[in-house]
Amino acid sequence: MAIIITAILFVFILIIIFEYRLRTPDQIVLFEKNSIIQPRKTRFYPRHFSMAINGGVHSQITEFEAEAKGHLLINIRIVLTVAADNEHLDNLIRTGGWKENCVNAAVDEGKILLESMAKEFCAQYDIEELSSEKLTGYLKKKLEDECSVFGLTVVSLNTQSIEPQEKDIITALQQREEARLEEQTEKTRQKVRTNIAQTKALADQQILEADHALELKRLELKKIREKNTAELARERISEELRLKNMQLDFEKREMELLQDNPELLMLSPQLARLAEASQQLPNAKTVVSLGQGDLQQGSQIVESIQNVLQTVFSKKPNDEKKNK
Repeated sequence: MAIIITAILFVFILIIIFEYRLRTPDQIVLFEKNSIIQPRKTRFYPRHFSMAINGGVHSQITEFEAEAKGHLLINIRIVLTVAADNEHLDNLIRTGGWKENCVNAAVDEGKILLESMAKEFCAQYDIEELSSEKLTGYLKKKLEDECSVFGLTVVSLNTQSIEPQEKDIITALQQREEARLEEQTEKTRQKVRTNIAQTKALADQQILEADHALELKRLELKKIREKNTAELARERISEELRLKNMQLDFEKREMELLQDNPELLMLSPQLARLAEASQQLPNAKTVVSLGQGDLQQGSQIVESIQNVLQTVFSKKPNDEKKNK
């Protein structure tokens, strides 16, 4: 009995070893359940009830002929990189079949659609209007919706070249491109010269504006300085006038005081100097020896002193009568 059980276990282990395989990270294991293709998520799978396909990317280069507007033949070279779409595995099996290289088969079917799209696009444009960028953008936009029909997803798409088949056309296009580049270069050169001139003119204008602003500032400061100078001169003149008015008021009060009190003239230093000058004159005995100028000056001084004294003594009695 033990031998039978051991034999059964041995056979079971052999069946497991022979039937089950380990799924690698780059594989997609498919199985059918209720007529629906589904991927297995376990690491081990039965090989006779499943199919493992390559889940990595697949790149292919496709070259074909197309016609531009005017029935001019062109050669197109496109690099297409795709991978299996896990969300549309039914379409992948329907397109490529239940086989391990179903992705490559689906890519071959997709290349046919790619060529038809490219030919349709090129027929709408002149040969000089076609470019790799335009064709790549158009194909990417169209394949985003169409690739799911084949169970594929586009990883990258790049148009490597679009070239006319006739060499004369290639030469003409090259000459046109050279002329365009030369024209663009000349425009760039002239634009640089214009920008330099505009920059210089702008700098000169800014310098002139700065000089003008500086001159206005200088004139403003000069005006303020002149105003301050005039204000100081006005204040100085006002102060001088005020001092002169004070001096005039003082002299006026002094004259009024002398008019009211003539005896104060005796205390006047001017009168003292007159008296001193009269004493220095020669006496009557030496009048003959005096010059004409000295005699006249002495007589004037004596007369002034006499007039002052006479006024003083004549006013005193009058004041006493008024007081009585």
